[in-house]
Amino acid sequence: MSPEGKRLSNIIILGFGFMFMFTAFQTCGNIEQTVIKSFNSSEFHGSGYTSMSIIYGVFSASNLIAPSVVTVIGPQLSMFFSGLLYSGYIAMFIHPYTWSFYTASVLVGIGAAVLWTAQGNVLAINSTDSTIGRNSGIFWALLQFSLFFGNLYIYCAWHGHVHITDKDRQTVFISLTIISLVGCFLFFLIRKPDPESSPVNSEVTESLLEPESIENLKGLTFLQPLNEAKTENITESTGLELTFYSGVYGTCIGAMTRFGQDAKSLIGISGISIGIGEILGGGVFGLLNKNNRFGRNPVVLLGLITHYVAFYLIFLNIASDAPIAPEAGTDLESYISPSVGVALLCSFLLGLGDSCFNTQLLSIIGFLFRDNSAPAFAVFKFIQSIMAALAFYYSNYLLLHWQLLILVIAGFLGTVTFFVAEGVAQSSRRESDYDSI
Repeated sequence: MSPEGKRLSNIIILGFGFMFMFTAFQTCGNIEQTVIKSFNSSEFHGSGYTSMSIIYGVFSASNLIAPSVVTVIGPQLSMFFSGLLYSGYIAMFIHPYTWSFYTASVLVGIGAAVLWTAQGNVLAINSTDSTIGRNSGIFWALLQFSLFFGNLYIYCAWHGHVHITDKDRQTVFISLTIISLVGCFLFFLIRKPDPESSPVNSEVTESLLEPESIENLKGLTFLQPLNEAKTENITESTGLELTFYSGVYGTCIGAMTRFGQDAKSLIGISGISIGIGEILGGGVFGLLNKNNRFGRNPVVLLGLITHYVAFYLIFLNIASDAPIAPEAGTDLESYISPSVGVALLCSFLLGLGDSCFNTQLLSIIGFLFRDNSAPAFAVFKFIQSIMAALAFYYSNYLLLHWQLLILVIAGFLGTVTFFVAEGVAQSSRRESDYDSI
């Protein structure tokens, strides 16, 4: 296999590994608040929103050490062991206890920081200036297939169920745990690219799949890119949006009694719709990225507009107390007659807009910090996870319209910040004859 073929193969394997893992984890996050409300146990007093807040809070703090961990043991083992922590969190729901629930939340937060730092390292080192956009799109599209498969399973398993029984829960989470473990073991298929034809210098390439000595850590610290990075602020908005589409919106749909008895199973259809939007965006703005002569700004602007349309329709279609409604749901009226079609259209738009932001973020960070990708991606995830932790926390208390207002403001500020970052990237491209985004 040619060196370029080997690098592309690594990206595809990386995408499939994450697809399996997040088929399990994103599905878990989408349904866990609904599942928790249905527990028949007086001994369990956990909150799905609080758990996610812990995960992303620990995730943020753990980014301080994640680059060093990836450098010491290599990204391949880093992704594998982190994946095991994800699997443990999912398996906890088979027989949940409050103490194990929150302990697993802390552990998966640590694993998440290492996992995503290693992912960014593998993506950057297996890409060139001309393929970073394409590879970001391939990875993102494969990752988001997880939303399609996982939520299709939820829809089929829970169709017609008003209440989620213990047997329903155990069947789902045993299956999700097995799926997550399959993804973990796929990471062992990733191979080190050939040094002589690698897009970066051999010293950086050697760090892809092989551990480094402690002496080499001084060039790969979390704080190094902080003075150079120009993309941190937009990650604030992606962190808030991640919270909304991955946990809050599905809960809102499941709480709408006006959608009928199938409201719980609509959580799965909503997740599928989000996944279709993510996959379409990853394909169009990633795989076709090389033909884009206008830079990343139009794609990010499209993402902002798409999200604004979705937020407005959600504001009209979903009751304001849906995020914090009890298991029985909410009977409050929205501003229009609640429509399942509008709700699922909003899910699609949320996914499409999110893919616009994330494919361009992966591309610009991979380009600007190719020679020091691990700490750069750690900074990215550090800011994103802080905001996600904050958003999951306030989701326990804020009504829907206040959450949407926060998203509108953060999206606008993040987009403006990205335009500044793209200006830096365009300047760097001219200086290095970089002719494709």
